[in-house]
Amino acid sequence: MNAAAIVFPPVGPQHGVVEAFDSHACLGTILGATGGDWPFHCTALVDGTREVQPGTAVMFVVVRRPGGRLEADRISPLRPQPSNMSPGE
Repeated sequence: MNAAAIVFPPVGPQHGVVEAFDSHACLGTILGATGGDWPFHCTALVDGTREVQPGTAVMFVVVRRPGGRLEADRISPLRPQPSNMSPGE
């Protein structure tokens, strides 16, 4: 693969899966579909819930924070999160 063809950081909407989320620290990581682990803070979740379950498929963008750190931002779940309700409730 031509190194000149690799765009870093990724530009535009990305897809991935939440690898881990610590609700007490409000921090998590997303494994991008094209590779890379992207850290995030719960305030980056666009639905306002401030919590997301590991395994949730998401769409996000990568942004550079002050100090140069790259993080996931504007995170949107791609499917509803599992609930504790059984069908018919």
